[in-house]
Amino acid sequence: MLSSDNAAVNAPDPTRTQATPVTHYENFPVASWLCPAHLRQPIAAIYAFARAADDIADEGTATAAQRLTELQTYRAQLHAIAQGQAPQPRWMAIFGPLQFNIQQHQLPVALLDDLLSAFIQDIEKTRDAATYADRAELLDYCRRSANPVGRLLLHLYGVHNEQALLQSDAICTALQLINFWQDLSEDIPRGRHYLTDADCAQHTVTRQELALQEVTPSIQKLIASNALWARQSMQNGSNLVHHLPGRIGWELRLVVQGGLCILNKVEAQHGHNLHTRRTLRKTDTPRMLWRALWM
Repeated sequence: MLSSDNAAVNAPDPTRTQATPVTHYENFPVASWLCPAHLRQPIAAIYAFARAADDIADEGTATAAQRLTELQTYRAQLHAIAQGQAPQPRWMAIFGPLQFNIQQHQLPVALLDDLLSAFIQDIEKTRDAATYADRAELLDYCRRSANPVGRLLLHLYGVHNEQALLQSDAICTALQLINFWQDLSEDIPRGRHYLTDADCAQHTVTRQELALQEVTPSIQKLIASNALWARQSMQNGSNLVHHLPGRIGWELRLVVQGGLCILNKVEAQHGHNLHTRRTLRKTDTPRMLWRALWM
């Protein structure tokens, strides 16, 4: 039997196992009180990993080349800690907890890597002023930028059946699409184009018109069509809430309702999300809870 002194020596260092709290605004709860207590830390570790990578891709004044170099270093660090190497001091707060939870929960590292590939693609697309040709190409981006998060959560919940995975993908894709249409007022001036070439052509909308951020009937129809696409994706996956037990299912209900609440706001703007970004407010909570109850 270990003495108390030896037990203290062998106890995990909390600075290397405890993820930082979630403080960034999101359209849905992350590791909230609804989440089972034993899963809050691994979920927070995954979130912190993705949040830091997103900041490398988006925040500050670094050039595209500098961002890509930094993300490649970050990616190398992911694979190093997955192989058991100690995290670098500069990223200890991110990769210490992530390494601990990869080991504790056998997190699929390929899904974490997919997230980084999507951030890299964002930088390259913006650098090249490139657009997405059609919805299939944009869905491939969602497959890597959003769907891995849902699959990682299902892994933590011990849910591995194919139907649940596909429903999770549909929800995560919907959340990503909703985020795109919520953020048009910020993305378009930054040169990020998630409205596809095929959709723009179908509604006879040019990139130059979108850059002006003036609401026209054609642009209203374009955005309404894409909002409907996001809603249909959410509907395709939302039945998953009935197949996850207890508090896990209730957290997912609020995730779905948070996304739908933002989507309702986007649709109510009738194209004015081109220059105004709507977010969730505390006053939205009662309606979200009520709708979650009756799902």
